[in-house]
Amino acid sequence: MPMTTRDELLQACDALLQPTRFKDYGPNGLQVEGRCDVRRLVSGVTASRALIEAAIEAQADAIFVHHGLFWRGQDGRVTGWMKQRLALLLQHDINLYAYHLPLDAHPQLGNNAQLGRHLGFVAREGAGSRFGDQDLGWLGEPGEGQGFADAQALADHVAARLGRAVQCVPGAPGRPIRTLAWCTGGAQGFFEAAIAAGADAFITGEMSEPQAHYARELGVGFIAAGHHATERYGAPAVAQQVATQLGLSHRFIDIDNPA
Repeated sequence: MPMTTRDELLQACDALLQPTRFKDYGPNGLQVEGRCDVRRLVSGVTASRALIEAAIEAQADAIFVHHGLFWRGQDGRVTGWMKQRLALLLQHDINLYAYHLPLDAHPQLGNNAQLGRHLGFVAREGAGSRFGDQDLGWLGEPGEGQGFADAQALADHVAARLGRAVQCVPGAPGRPIRTLAWCTGGAQGFFEAAIAAGADAFITGEMSEPQAHYARELGVGFIAAGHHATERYGAPAVAQQVATQLGLSHRFIDIDNPA
């Protein structure tokens, strides 16, 4: 079976995702060092114990995730769940690679690009195509053959494509959806920027209390489709690209999460 090294895999991921461009909430790249030789790569959304155990079962040498183990401001003690996850990685000598905002932002393989593609949207390019902090939010239009009479129709489409129920605050009744805005995960704080960018509806993973009021008062639809559900697509896309480049075996393991 073809093989690469831990450092070569890191270099390939860094070259693709360019983590130094971002001010992030935790370290991007190699978070836990494992064995030097890498043949099998597993990808997933979050470095949960369930994913680590599944990667061990799959005889993985490395795990690639969006949500790693370490975040700015967290308790630094290695106890409880943190000890359990680290113990499994270290015992089985598995490398853990994690990329947060760089994985959201990649223009072809990232979470936003892949979610838009999965939903059939046409993403805008060039000036004015992004919004929000670090230009992480995306703007676009419904794809060919798509027509959404209002935000509820859009929400029904999103629910069908993602295979799960979504939350929808319709905004203005009967407002056709011509300009779409989206940002995966916990980007509810981008809603006002999406409205300022001209969106008729905004799709993200989560909703906090203020967004329902903004939607109703400003007439723009808000759809919360699930943090995990909206971020299932970037990690396997990037991991497969890097695995193909380096000749590695790759498998995506989706650990069910209702969030």
